[in-house]
Amino acid sequence: YPLSWKNPIGWASVGRKLRTYDVVVFVFVTSIQAPAYLTMLQTIGRKRRAQVMALCHNVLPHERKFFDIPLTKAVLGRVDQVLVHTPAQADVAKDLTNATIITTELPPHLPAKPKGTAGRSDKFTRNLFFFGMVRKYKGVDILMKAIANVPDVTITIGGEVWGGTEQYERLMDELGIRSRVTFLNDYIPSQQIPELLAASDALVLPYRSGTATQNVFLAFAHGKPVIATRVGSITKQVRDGTDGLLCKPDNVQDLTKAIKRFYEPGMAAKLTNNVPKLSEDDAWESYIVDLLAEVSEK
Repeated sequence: YPLSWKNPIGWASVGRKLRTYDVVVFVFVTSIQAPAYLTMLQTIGRKRRAQVMALCHNVLPHERKFFDIPLTKAVLGRVDQVLVHTPAQADVAKDLTNATIITTELPPHLPAKPKGTAGRSDKFTRNLFFFGMVRKYKGVDILMKAIANVPDVTITIGGEVWGGTEQYERLMDELGIRSRVTFLNDYIPSQQIPELLAASDALVLPYRSGTATQNVFLAFAHGKPVIATRVGSITKQVRDGTDGLLCKPDNVQDLTKAIKRFYEPGMAAKLTNNVPKLSEDDAWESYIVDLLAEVSEK
């Protein structure tokens, strides 16, 4: 890679090379990237040939630091377009920049796509799967409390824990569910995802809040329904009662009810059989058209 976050000389060097391009897209994930991006933007210069876009999955992080807003504002204030994936994120961006805001749904990008539909079955393990980095807003503690109310169901939690496992270890002991929780506190490589999903009946996304997530598409690609909260893009991705179940965020009782409903006679099989087939190619073609439409008008 020509860039290193430890080497500002490289930032300026890349910035000079970017002067010759027609379109430059900065994927803005975190405000920690701001010093590098601001250096590149400064090096490209205001009389640049390129149209510059910031692609933001989350305009601001879920758990914010004092420097997030000023650094994000500094970057977004120096680009021509900002691309986001939900109207809610567009509203956040409008408060931070005068750039053109483009809103388009994020297409699925699916690692380790399985062959066939082995996930579709009438045999269920009574095991549920949570996948992704474990952070407070993801609601893993809510999931543990809900599982404590459904004694014959187990869960597998796969993903690196943000800030240590102590609170979750303590909670498992307090709830008496340690024997029913498999905790994989580590980065889960894409090659391992199919086997973890195959060993579960559904993917559970108990988020307290959210913007756009790819995990619904990931579950569907592996033939698995989704139990999730009504936040962000999930409300459009999951058809409640058809290919998944939706419940209130930050609500143990409602998540408990959804898990119990999932295991009512015939419900798991119905939801599994209704999991949609995804067309990545069409979605990405539409995404690129939206991404470049504003640029082509300049």
